[in-house]
Amino acid sequence: MNAEFRTTFVREPTSLKHHPALVLNADYRPLSYYPLSLWPWQDAIKAAFLDRVDIIAEYDKVVRSPTTEIRIPSVVVLREFVKPQKRVAFTRFNLFLRDEFSCQYCGATGDLTFDHVVPRARGGITSWENVVAACGRCNLEKGSRSLKQVGFSLRKPPRQPCAEELRNQGRKFPPNYLHHTWLDFLYWDAELDG
Repeated sequence: MNAEFRTTFVREPTSLKHHPALVLNADYRPLSYYPLSLWPWQDAIKAAFLDRVDIIAEYDKVVRSPTTEIRIPSVVVLREFVKPQKRVAFTRFNLFLRDEFSCQYCGATGDLTFDHVVPRARGGITSWENVVAACGRCNLEKGSRSLKQVGFSLRKPPRQPCAEELRNQGRKFPPNYLHHTWLDFLYWDAELDG
């Protein structure tokens, strides 16, 4: 078998590259909302064959082996419950998520960095209670001065969020792509319009 044929034969069809499976915990909630808990379709099929997940929704596309045809899973649920983390890691991403990806001084949503409310040069520490998301312009303008010196005020006081708060924040930022089979599981506990 020549190398070119083998490469073409083995290459994954491009139409199947973009069929992620939404992964739900055993309680039928996503493992995370932001980023949304997704697996490549290959991992979802493998987990199903290993009896780690149940497939509860499928795409119209199929994959074939010499002996089997399988519809690609679009939603899978774990058979064993994974206990959500209670501790929230202090990361740039989680900080931006807490602050809804907006500057806590002016509300801008682009060019974000982070700022120490009490500057480190004045004894401020790097903690949930002293660091906020800030746009580059506000961060540069504030520099190592206090909020009072520059006439800034915070949109909300910085504090350490709990894991549930961050999960709820993540629900406000859905990904660009949401398959119709996912919708019942992403917002099932949201309040219904009456």
